Amino acid sequence: MKRVIAGLIILSCFYANTVPVIAAQKVEKAQIEATENGQQHKTTRAEKRALKKAEKEAKKIKQAKNKLDYINMPWFEQFNDEYLNSYILKAIVNNKDAQMATIAVDEYYQAARAQLAGELPTVNAGFLPAYTQSDMLGPYDGWFFGLPILVNYEADLFLKNHDKTKSSKKLYEASIIDERAAYISVAATVASVYLNIVKLDEVIDIQEEIVELRKEIFELMQISNEEGIVSTSDLVKAHKSYVAGQSELTDLKKNRSMLLNRLAVLIGESSDKAETFERAKYSDIKFAGTIPDEIPSVIITKRPDFMKAEKMVEKSGIDVRVARKEFLPAINIGGFGLFNASDLGSLFTTNNLIWGLSGGIMANLFTGGRKIANLKMKKAEYERVLKNYEKTNLVAIQEINDSMVSIKNDRKKFDDNTKILKLEIQDYKLAELKYQTGVMSKLDLNQMRENLLDVNKLIVDNNCELWVDYISLYKATGTSL
Repeated sequence: MKRVIAGLIILSCFYANTVPVIAAQKVEKAQIEATENGQQHKTTRAEKRALKKAEKEAKKIKQAKNKLDYINMPWFEQFNDEYLNSYILKAIVNNKDAQMATIAVDEYYQAARAQLAGELPTVNAGFLPAYTQSDMLGPYDGWFFGLPILVNYEADLFLKNHDKTKSSKKLYEASIIDERAAYISVAATVASVYLNIVKLDEVIDIQEEIVELRKEIFELMQISNEEGIVSTSDLVKAHKSYVAGQSELTDLKKNRSMLLNRLAVLIGESSDKAETFERAKYSDIKFAGTIPDEIPSVIITKRPDFMKAEKMVEKSGIDVRVARKEFLPAINIGGFGLFNASDLGSLFTTNNLIWGLSGGIMANLFTGGRKIANLKMKKAEYERVLKNYEKTNLVAIQEINDSMVSIKNDRKKFDDNTKILKLEIQDYKLAELKYQTGVMSKLDLNQMRENLLDVNKLIVDNNCELWVDYISLYKATGTSL
């Protein structure tokens, strides 16, 4: 695996081995010191909590290590940004949505186990002490003790209960696919939010320079207005432009703060720390991956939603089969044993044992149409799930095509604006020469500089759009790029 995966393995080993050991060593050190002082050390609650917390963190990171295959971490490494990689790994460990998806998997697993119990016999036992007085078979006054044991088993000759278990297992398998989808979504969202923050860092720097230029333009026009060179109307426009630039800068900073807060929630940290989050410079991020011009349609079979839709079709088919089998009779086999004695010492002797076996076939003669309605409902549900499966295919193809179209057009837009930027740079260099020779005023030069910065902002925005397009394609293909 690559650097980041190796880093997570090292980190998990550190937490799984080092942190609990350090906590245990602190407790042991306190015990040794207490022994040397002739005292008996008692592990404090704080020490117990520290040890328990360390073990819990180690377990959480060990579990997260198994989720790396879900998200295809090497794909994100193509952005060559260690900060991005670290935030994705933090989200894998701490994101609450991902954790809830993992917990849901365990819920469905336990539900499948509970359903499996329906295929097995049940055994019940009890203890029945009683005090009696009777003259029917001779005078008797005293205690007697009973130990009944009941066994019941529904013979699954028609495999109805087995089919119910298979249906429950399909839900469990679907929950695993939902878990994978949750981790993919979290990783993609973290990457998109982070890259937009990096973009805003760069745009804010450019906007601050634009504001300074507009301020200087406004001040120069004030001087020119006082000398009668510039009209008051032009001065007011320059002032409005300066104020508008400040307002735009405020909005950009607000948007960045909101994205930082969102990133904090995604990686499971407090928003109070959001402003201190480290990130790379815009100029340092270079996507080194290759985006194909065409995506084979078979790739949709690797999408989590497609795989889940398949599982749900299979489950619905099983449910229809179970609904049909509900019309068949139930075959039950039962047995009982009863130990009965007047004193506990002789309770388990064979002389005091009564036992028996029984069997029976039971069928519903009249249920008010419930079973027929249930079968029709399951058939309708199967048709609905099948339509959802067909829709999932169409949506998957649409999302991949949308991503490819966005990449194609945003890349063309980026290339066109890059050409415009080169022309703006040439114009500005010519303007600088004119200014140095006294042909152009400082005011005109600043306005040319502002035009260049505006195009720079556009280029940064276009490039970030491309990054987000790549991430959308990564998600639309089920990480199979």
